Amino acid sequence: MAKPNYAFEKRQKELAKKKKKEEKRLRKAEEGHAREEGDTMTPDTQAESATDSSA
Repeated sequence: MAKPNYAFEKRQKELAKKKKKEEKRLRKAEEGHAREEGDTMTPDTQAESATDSSA
């Protein structure tokens, strides 16, 4: 019977963890970028938003 290759399993776990962390970092960066774009609304757009929420 072949013995388990623990080093390989450990490396695979590390790679998966690193990939997941990178995806999370990119997702947070996109959310932050979207918020920055949302904050730069023009006065016309802000006025429309205010009238829509009161209706």
